[in-house]
Amino acid sequence: MNSYVSHLECAYSGKRYEPGKVHTISEMGKPIIVKYDLERVAAEVTRSSIEDSEEPGFWRYAPLLPVASEQNRVSLGEVVTPIISLENSASVLGVDAKSVFVKDESRLPTGSFKARGLGMAVSMAKELGVRHLAIPTNGNAGSALAAYATRAGIECTVLCPDNTPEINVRETQMQGASTHIVNGLIGECGQIIAEGSGEMDWFAVSTLKEPYRIEGKKTMGLELAEQMGWSLPDVIFYPTGGGTGIIGMWKGFKELIELGWIEDKMPRMVSVQSTGCAPIVRAWEGGHEFAEYWEDAETISSGIRVPSALGDFMILDAVRSSGGFAISVTDEQTLDIQHQIGLSEGLLLCPEGAATVAAYRNSLESGLVSSDESVVLFNTATGLKYPMPEVTSSIDKNDVEYSVFKTK
Repeated sequence: MNSYVSHLECAYSGKRYEPGKVHTISEMGKPIIVKYDLERVAAEVTRSSIEDSEEPGFWRYAPLLPVASEQNRVSLGEVVTPIISLENSASVLGVDAKSVFVKDESRLPTGSFKARGLGMAVSMAKELGVRHLAIPTNGNAGSALAAYATRAGIECTVLCPDNTPEINVRETQMQGASTHIVNGLIGECGQIIAEGSGEMDWFAVSTLKEPYRIEGKKTMGLELAEQMGWSLPDVIFYPTGGGTGIIGMWKGFKELIELGWIEDKMPRMVSVQSTGCAPIVRAWEGGHEFAEYWEDAETISSGIRVPSALGDFMILDAVRSSGGFAISVTDEQTLDIQHQIGLSEGLLLCPEGAATVAAYRNSLESGLVSSDESVVLFNTATGLKYPMPEVTSSIDKNDVEYSVFKTK
């Protein structure tokens, strides 16, 4: 398959860059994005050809992805992730069971949505001849890069802040990455990688410092549109750290509209953060184009513990252009709703995913969202990767007291 990529461009200035070459950030220090010849796509590709595709998972959207050669697609058996109704919780939330759904990204390889972005970045690294990749990570990005890079035969180095969940650090190492713990935050890990690029000859796949993770992440939006019969919900709640997910989906939706595959009706995009690290929320509330660095960032939702996002202006543009908003929730609210959803729905959400449910509940109560609006909440990873409460009940096999089994 030939790529439909026309060029690359700076997301801020619009300056064009040549495809088929290794790129990092633009001369302005801003992200570079991929642009497609959508007129040619529209003339040669149909929605039905996507629907009939036998390609695994997000590779079914290959015409809207940058990888030119099928031989360079690095796959670990991706799937189309399900949309699950919160039917048992709807009445508690005060909404119809058919109006609120969770898109469960935990079903992807390595257990998180990071498989989309890093699978695409590694595939492009293979296509462009890159031999060593490095990344700073709070957890899931590192394990996804480790798995896909190992699969591709590409060397991989991962730096984790010292408050990264232990299971993430261990799985990253087990999947082939040279893994290191740093006494600092994710930005400081990224600085070590940036400063070592000359000596180590590695290529940094930090969030938005290369063009292709966005392209993988946008497949969440393409997939959602197809699953909903080529339409979109009224509102999307998305946990926001570095922002590639919300940026990628917004980009994908605009491409689908330009192709004529969906109507010109965009969802309101809601950026969800923690009160312990909410630079996007603060910038949105203040009407700013960029978000200031968040000092002393701390939250149990490690995936959104990002004090500064390179694509802050892109996140804020998607939120504002869509008529959406940015909202933060406390760790206590996140843990409470995570527990409730586990008990009522049988879904073990990650803290970041639970934060979107808490944000949705708060938004219903405050009137930011109405009960009759269709809503999709994104669960970005499996809850199995995060600390869980201990089981405290024990049974003496020689003296069983059956009253302990009574749950009501």
